[in-house]
Amino acid sequence: MADFPQAPSYVADPAILKLGDAFYDAVEAADFPRAILRFRNDRAAAEIGLAGLSDRQWLDHFARFRPLPGNLPRPLALRYHGHQFRTYNPELGDGRGFTFAQMRRLDGALLELGTKGSGHTPWSRFGDGRLTLKGGVREVLATEMLEALGVKTSRSFSLIETGEALQRNDEPSPTRSAVLVRMSLGHIRIGTFQRLAYFGDTENMRRLVDYCLAEMYGVEPGEDPVAQFFELVVESTAALAASYMVAGFVHGVLNTDNINVMGESFDYGPWRFAPTFDPGFTAAYFDHAGLYAFGRQPDAILWNVAQLAVSLRLISEAPPLIERLERFEPLYRRHYAAPLLRRLGLAGGEADADRAWQLKDAIDETLIATQWPIDRFFFDGFGGALPAGYGAEWDRVRTALAGFPPLPSGRAHPYFSDAEPCSMLIDEVETIWSAIDRDDNWSPLHAKVAAIRRLGEALGSRTAHR
Repeated sequence: MADFPQAPSYVADPAILKLGDAFYDAVEAADFPRAILRFRNDRAAAEIGLAGLSDRQWLDHFARFRPLPGNLPRPLALRYHGHQFRTYNPELGDGRGFTFAQMRRLDGALLELGTKGSGHTPWSRFGDGRLTLKGGVREVLATEMLEALGVKTSRSFSLIETGEALQRNDEPSPTRSAVLVRMSLGHIRIGTFQRLAYFGDTENMRRLVDYCLAEMYGVEPGEDPVAQFFELVVESTAALAASYMVAGFVHGVLNTDNINVMGESFDYGPWRFAPTFDPGFTAAYFDHAGLYAFGRQPDAILWNVAQLAVSLRLISEAPPLIERLERFEPLYRRHYAAPLLRRLGLAGGEADADRAWQLKDAIDETLIATQWPIDRFFFDGFGGALPAGYGAEWDRVRTALAGFPPLPSGRAHPYFSDAEPCSMLIDEVETIWSAIDRDDNWSPLHAKVAAIRRLGEALGSRTAHR
């Protein structure tokens, strides 16, 4: 591949092949009638040596899926099971996506490029293996906003329109099609372990634990690698749950096949950002019982992690797993401090967890009582001083804020001179999509991505996904 720009930061490492073919199926990407580049994330691509690709090369690799040098020779559709709204489903797996490549970042982290909408696989069941263009646009917006707010998330790497007319029941059809590539710390899910437990596959369960420790978490297995791995998952998912709540984010479908064992948020369908602090706010129209409502997300994630413990019982005694599972709640409280203080521009971290939790309680209770917009509060309160227009009902919040010093930079970033905070509520998502759908006007999307990244710079959240 003489035309491939060999950047020193491109370090291919298809480590997943060490697991063996019991974990995946080699597949072929769909042959799309068109390939129109709509979004390329050069900021993410620079981390793995791919920002130097021309648009033609980009389309070769991320629309036609020509293998990257030294990487996976064929895409791999991963096998897994999962609880979907608490009902176990053994018929899952990558039905419209695959793992395309793995690279080492210069800090040693293993990153994967995986797809959504890349065609049929053995796990497609009755689906068409495709992604709507609107779904791809929504995922770009979700991941960019979450990254800016400091949530550990997969990142939308590429979005390419593919020229097929898709039929869908939940939006006007036929609708436009796309293929998305996401960059992630890995696509091993709780459901991956559930599948092995379902089949009683002890050998591959041990192999997967070792892979997750060595390749994904980058640690040496200890005396009890199963408990060691589970402890890492408990902590990383507790941190994810806390960051969702600070961001005001509702994932919508927190099934066990959508929980990555790295504690990295991914796979965005009916997501929403809550306009006000409403614990019952739901994102998915089909979540009739509110199982994954805004305020229930920490419990939902804990329930999913408990299912991982059940699966790991195949190769572990129960007491070490129970002991670590019981740490979820205190870890959640501890990990709430950093994202909350970051979003408020205050100095402090996990050592201030108890005081930060008191601040959190004051904020949540006042936001519920006043139904004040979440984004507006964090924008106005950045630096720790609420404007005079915030009345006496905010006095408890003022008192709690006074316990933390502001960051030295304060509100110096030009973002804080704007009249309105940068937000990502559903009306704006629909407006951005309408411009694309009606007029093929992509400028609102690109302008919004630029505004979100500016927000991230103002919050100092640029590297939170790492």
